[in-house]
Amino acid sequence: MPIELKGLEEIALMRQAGRAVAEVLVILREEIRPGLMLKKLDDIVRREFAKRKVVPTFLHYQGYPARVCVSVNDEVVHGMPDRRVLQEGDIVSIDLGATRKGFVGDAAITVGVGRISPEAERLVRVTEEALWQGIKAAKAGARLGQVSAAIQAHAEGNGFSVVREYVGHGVGRSMHEEPQVPNFGPPDRGPLLQKGMTLALEPMVTAGDWQTKKDPDGWTVRTADGSFAAHFEHTIVITEGEAEVLTLP
Repeated sequence: MPIELKGLEEIALMRQAGRAVAEVLVILREEIRPGLMLKKLDDIVRREFAKRKVVPTFLHYQGYPARVCVSVNDEVVHGMPDRRVLQEGDIVSIDLGATRKGFVGDAAITVGVGRISPEAERLVRVTEEALWQGIKAAKAGARLGQVSAAIQAHAEGNGFSVVREYVGHGVGRSMHEEPQVPNFGPPDRGPLLQKGMTLALEPMVTAGDWQTKKDPDGWTVRTADGSFAAHFEHTIVITEGEAEVLTLP
């Protein structure tokens, strides 16, 4: 399948969707505290997306039952906003997508709950830094592999592991488009990046081994060894200079 390049009008709609995601993630971050029931986060997304007149991309996507993915501690991605209650020392990854007139913005953050351990704090910081290293490498004329290699080098250079089974992706008219964007691999692989390509970069980094397993619910993905995981994501568009991040508030 050819990689779609987006025009100015399409990017403008993605920018609107991305801004809605970013604004609501700010609200969700402020809600994170010990004693919070995860389901409340889904209720907030419902309310705030309605205010912004955007559609929750995740709801009913391949059967997913919620508006937001909420993954705690050893959960990597696709965790459910259910009736679990956050505890002091947890870390929680929040993945959120919005659709505006048929175009998608997608982003994720990881937040500490109260006081977290120094190692968990470092995991969260390094994962976010790895995302920005990938964004910095995402320039027209570069290989996609240069983005992947930049993310991997920063994460592994700090003693952490990069998840292999789940990767970033193209994004635009649907949440998952070509190309896949691994968070690992040699820099000389993949297509050349072109102006107008829109990508979701999303490093998923673990404090232990990179291997994962899926829960019986069919959605929640967690580390196989029970180690903590962090997840950060931005939607970007490739330009003639530095990539533009479409999911900033």
